Amino acid sequence: MALFGVDDTVVAVLAPFATALFAPAVVRKLKHNAAWVLAVVPAIIFLHFCRYVGAVSSGETFTEGFSWVPAYGVNFTFYLDGLSVLFAMIISGIGTLIILYAGGYMKGHAHQGRFISFLMLFMGSMLGVVTANNMITLFIFWELTSITSFLLIGFDHLRKASRRAAMQALVVTGGGGLALLAGVLMIISATGQGELSDVLTTGDTLRNSALYTPILIMILGGAFTKSAQFPFHFWLPNAMEAPTPVSAFLHSATMVKAGVYLLMRLNPVMGDTMAWEIILPGFGGVTLLVGTILAIRQTDLKLMLAYTTVASLGLLVMLTGTGSEAAIEGAVLYLFAHALFKGSLFMMAGCIDHEAGTRDVTKLGGLRKAMPITFAAAVLAALSMSGLPPFIGFVAKEVLYDGTWTVSGLITLVAVTGNVLMMATALGVAFKPFLGEPVETPKHAHEGPVLLWLGPLTLAVLGLLAALAVGWTGPALLGPMAGAVFGEPNQGDFHLIPAHIGAPLFLSLITMALGAALYWRLEAARKLVDRVVTAIGWGPDRGFDQVITLIVTFAGKVTTYMQPGRMQTYMSAVFIIVAAALLVPMIAFGELPSFPGMPGFTFYEWLVLTLVVIGIISVLAARTRLIAIVSLGIQGFAVAVIYMLFGAPDLSFTQFMVETLSVVILALVMTRLNLTAKDNRPFRETVPHMVIAGAVGLGFGLLLMAVTQVPFDARLSEFFSANARVIAHGRNIVNVIIVDFRGIDTLGEIGVVMVTGLAILALIRVRARGPKKPEEASTGGPLQAVSEPVNEEAAR
Repeated sequence: MALFGVDDTVVAVLAPFATALFAPAVVRKLKHNAAWVLAVVPAIIFLHFCRYVGAVSSGETFTEGFSWVPAYGVNFTFYLDGLSVLFAMIISGIGTLIILYAGGYMKGHAHQGRFISFLMLFMGSMLGVVTANNMITLFIFWELTSITSFLLIGFDHLRKASRRAAMQALVVTGGGGLALLAGVLMIISATGQGELSDVLTTGDTLRNSALYTPILIMILGGAFTKSAQFPFHFWLPNAMEAPTPVSAFLHSATMVKAGVYLLMRLNPVMGDTMAWEIILPGFGGVTLLVGTILAIRQTDLKLMLAYTTVASLGLLVMLTGTGSEAAIEGAVLYLFAHALFKGSLFMMAGCIDHEAGTRDVTKLGGLRKAMPITFAAAVLAALSMSGLPPFIGFVAKEVLYDGTWTVSGLITLVAVTGNVLMMATALGVAFKPFLGEPVETPKHAHEGPVLLWLGPLTLAVLGLLAALAVGWTGPALLGPMAGAVFGEPNQGDFHLIPAHIGAPLFLSLITMALGAALYWRLEAARKLVDRVVTAIGWGPDRGFDQVITLIVTFAGKVTTYMQPGRMQTYMSAVFIIVAAALLVPMIAFGELPSFPGMPGFTFYEWLVLTLVVIGIISVLAARTRLIAIVSLGIQGFAVAVIYMLFGAPDLSFTQFMVETLSVVILALVMTRLNLTAKDNRPFRETVPHMVIAGAVGLGFGLLLMAVTQVPFDARLSEFFSANARVIAHGRNIVNVIIVDFRGIDTLGEIGVVMVTGLAILALIRVRARGPKKPEEASTGGPLQAVSEPVNEEAAR
């Protein structure tokens, strides 16, 4: 299927990026009602992926795209199977509702157009992640989600908390992205395949590869940071500083599930190993417990939901790593259910904050009459999150219990504990703000406009309908997804209800009873957890700040050491590196030249050599800097004489001019600098500088000797001699080389000289202005530092 010669899926993935370009203009024209127009794009994308449901449920897969950078095997290709199609439907379907919700939530905001544009950019990035076939393309989209997430979390950039949360999310997920890149490159190296569809056909190649362990570490680094697994979970609750549409879209339904998607996608070729089945359930189980315990502690609705999202992601990772087909079926079901009820609850929290002016459950109550539609959506979504019938959350809990029960008693215990805590939190989120006596809120609470309640109500109702329509939901949507995670194209025997009534139902009843009891004592549990966490004190969030502080401090010390503001230090470092680059390779590889003995110089050549020696002695014995500069010119004049003796008068003339101008310019510059007449370096500094200078001179000398001992290759000289007249129409070969054969190089040298001259002129003019007046100095202007006189230390 193609549109205008381009595959439909390529258009679908790129459409949000194109829409992002026009979103600000549309919002400026239509204000908040622009959301109705802009939401058409993700709605069409949703319908596009719906077209594949029937085919993928029959076991078909599709690959679309084109070659992008063929020299490096990078293709802009997309792979559609049960896993990618359902993920794409979740992203585009919920994305449609989020765009509408953002229209109501950000109504009147000066930058609403930019906000929706960022949402569109993220939507396209996330669609690329879940549908990309080429692994390098997947990585590019993966990093785009981190960048767009940074823009969205830090949208309210005037607030310090928003800036910190955005930077923290970028550092954590961006670092994980680098780990993913390393893992992707190693997968390509180990399998010889760059397309996911081809990698999935390699069987045990990865599992048997010597690179399996480092690949696993890198892939888990990328997945765990993106999906907020312990100890990287802290960035997700902090990201609640973002506007609520961001939390509902990125941090519940889409971005945070990218890591889970990656693990599910690679399960057929990397799963079923001891490392996989220990690490994933271990980290996932810890994340589930940590997330639910910390959720109980919170009083902010968004933070309560954020920590339960962390917990849910841990549950998904734990189930994916068990290796049990039944547990993975539970993971697939729970992922689908979670997207529905958590997206609804986040938007509900935003409605309360928008209309009542606060999200603190201790300052809310009795809103059921003022916000009846929002209350209905909250109840439906919370019952699904609690795992109560007849909602899709109940079905998911039954199936996952059926899977964990046959794998491990410990994993089952962790799952039950996590679900009990999650149920209590869900009931607290749904009922605490709405039941009881009305409480005075910062704003007069009332039901929001349709753009605000349409999204949460739709998702909450879908959570009910998905469970009632089990005959279609399982085989059409969830079965193909589970099959893709297993590595089988079709999972036709997938059922939403366990075949027997036993342990799963019993565990569900225990979960419901304990969850209801904990909700009844939620305030006491909150205080208990708060006391324990406060007593512990330190946590990964504080650890992140400590690590960043350590890095900044270390960087500052290194910068202070390497960039002390002394020209002498910089020049010493440069010459040390030059000496090392010259001497170390010759010594390490045994390429030191042989000494031919005393050369047979003619008497005039001895005279030139004597002139050079006299110049060196003059420089070393000079009592003032000016005399040293003038004496330094003797070396250049000696070289000019050598050119003349060997039949190159034009080069000799050029050398004479360069040396004369250099001496004159240096002498003039010296008069402009605030330096003493003599170089007063102490002996302890002079000796190391002598050693460095001697090492550089020795290195260049040995290099030139080595070059002259290599047989001369005359091909280049013969080329210039033969073509100078024919091609460049010049008789002087040297001139032809400079202005024709190496014309670009000469142009670059002229540019360097010009820029250097302009820099010198600027410095001299700044120096000529003198110090600032008191009133200018008090402003601390940008020229304050460069206006001060150049001291002797800086000149060195």
